[in-house]
Amino acid sequence: MTETINLYESYLLEVKRSSANTVASYIRDLKQFDQYIMNNLNCPLEQVSTEQATVYFAWLTNSGKSSATVTRSLASIKGFYSYLVASGRMESNPVKSIHLAKVEKKLPQILTGREVELLLEQPQCTDAKGYRDKAMLELLYATGIRVSELISLNVEDVNLPAGFIRCGVSGKSRMIPLYPAAVHAIQVYINQIRPSMVADLAEPALFVNLGGERMSRQGFWKIIKHYQQTANIQKDITPHTLRHSFAAHLLENGADLKSIQEMLGHSDISSTQIYAQIVKQNLKSVYNKFHPKA
Repeated sequence: MTETINLYESYLLEVKRSSANTVASYIRDLKQFDQYIMNNLNCPLEQVSTEQATVYFAWLTNSGKSSATVTRSLASIKGFYSYLVASGRMESNPVKSIHLAKVEKKLPQILTGREVELLLEQPQCTDAKGYRDKAMLELLYATGIRVSELISLNVEDVNLPAGFIRCGVSGKSRMIPLYPAAVHAIQVYINQIRPSMVADLAEPALFVNLGGERMSRQGFWKIIKHYQQTANIQKDITPHTLRHSFAAHLLENGADLKSIQEMLGHSDISSTQIYAQIVKQNLKSVYNKFHPKA
């Protein structure tokens, strides 16, 4: 069945143009399902019944997996079987009728404007690392791109005279504007710092590690955690926190959801509407705190 999973992986990447992280998550769920079915039922995925699949999701729950994890696994497996049906490899989707209890989604945590300022102030522009880190943080908050997109950027994706970056894979890329401070930080980094950092002058990556090669997710994660500590911000900041903050702050200041959706690269506006809930929640909090009769 590995061959069919590989075909589905190619379909997600080449036809659906799903992000590498999304695809990796789907395939991981599928391989776990495949292993369980083969070990416990000795049954190929194409012959799984609805009852057998239901037992698997019960096993996931009983194994201590969170509701969110089980729900995501079901979505991954449903998508896989929908693909098999659409491609003529199966007649029906055995998990189509399976429904799990709805998971109440927690609203993502965002930073206040002051907390963002504190975080952006942390890199000390006294050495190459400081200049690079400053440029990365400014770009991340300026554009709201994912960390995977940040580290995938090449120098050619940046148009500083126009104040834009191009982000995403070919055929599904988007243009996102930059505010002046971000343009300045990136310009200084590209012109004065990056040439001495790259291991090879032919290196296309915009941001490189101290070894001169493309920055990794893990490397950037450590960077942002370090600056959270030096800024003494008590919230648990991840690279996605700046993405959430970018969207919520734009909405608070009057941007429309459709524009934010385009900048974030959401295929469905329902993914963007969560920021409207955050803004409403924040307004209610301010009202309750400061209204004299609240």
